Amino acid sequence: MAFWALLSPGVLVRTGHTVLTWGITLVLFLHDTELRQWEEQGELFLPLTFLFLVLSSLLLYLAVSLMDPGYVTTQPKPQDEVTKAQEEPKEEQKAMVPQAIPLRRCRYCLVLQPLRARHCRDCRRCVRRYDHHCPWMENCVGERNHPLFVAFLALQLVVLLWGLCLAWSGLHFFQPWGLWLRSTGLLFATFLLLSFFSLVVGLLLASHLYLVASNATTWEFISSHRIAYLRQRASNPFDRGLTRNLAHFFCGWPSGSWETLWAEEEEEGSSQTI
Repeated sequence: MAFWALLSPGVLVRTGHTVLTWGITLVLFLHDTELRQWEEQGELFLPLTFLFLVLSSLLLYLAVSLMDPGYVTTQPKPQDEVTKAQEEPKEEQKAMVPQAIPLRRCRYCLVLQPLRARHCRDCRRCVRRYDHHCPWMENCVGERNHPLFVAFLALQLVVLLWGLCLAWSGLHFFQPWGLWLRSTGLLFATFLLLSFFSLVVGLLLASHLYLVASNATTWEFISSHRIAYLRQRASNPFDRGLTRNLAHFFCGWPSGSWETLWAEEEEEGSSQTI
């Protein structure tokens, strides 16, 4: 049983990321790059800084990959209580959640989903402020780990771009090509790999910064036409301006439930109509 646990997708993906990270770092040190030249000259500050950034990005990756993304922890009630609760909503539920926003019970795990939550079929759990399920993390990105995910993308992009410059510094093009490929072929393959990863991570970071700035999620952006609380609205009901969106995303301020923000938007829209 323990052996099969080691072969789970999460363990394999995280192990692959770790091996690939240190493998690329080792290639940069073994070839005639600026990294190796600094080391041979005794200038250890930049090599140690690069290693520190690589280690930090790896630890941040593992933190985002292993942490709870914001699972909805409300336990499902027995069937008779569920029926009763559906027929007669509790007074505290009426007070906390505007009646214009009825809570939906997940058909898979039977929990009451808060606004912006969604069930992830890969994790088999409902996630608060669901953004997407990341196969490279083998974890959902949600309310709790989304800020760390953005921080990881930013740090990873810095490491990738620095590694790209280091790999380029070791690519001394000369003839004959057969000898060049034998001596620097692995470094050239690393350069191509770093170029691809830099492009992907750069695009991901740009898209997530845009979504954070507008207080939207990837799921809401792609599937707004299928989401009940968005499909009949011309604008994002959770957008409170750039400054407040960033403050709430990274610092949790101002605090408040998404239902409250949705209700405030409804009130503002009604007053403008009148």
